[in-house]
Amino acid sequence: MGNKQKPIIDYERIASQQSFRQLARKKNSFLWSITAIFLVLYMLLPILTSFTEILHQKAIGDITWVWLYSAGLFVMTWGLAHFYVARANKYDAEAKSIIAEYEGGRSK
Repeated sequence: MGNKQKPIIDYERIASQQSFRQLARKKNSFLWSITAIFLVLYMLLPILTSFTEILHQKAIGDITWVWLYSAGLFVMTWGLAHFYVARANKYDAEAKSIIAEYEGGRSK
């Protein structure tokens, strides 16, 4: 049986790469932005229904804006999830290039 050793990975060196820092900054900015959008829109429902009459008005027949806003939250959640997955795939591709950059310069 062959006894292959796994290469030692210098995580500090990877973290110090400019490309890694840029990716981390972009990813964090995206995640905080999408989280803020989600929370603001989600928390508006109880605020608007409890303290205003805006959403209690009829929109279509006997259906009030509360129902439409609530349905919109489901659509928003699915939309943000799909948007996140698409962005995460781009970040994964960038991460692979960062690993390749590290592996290309590992012997230095």
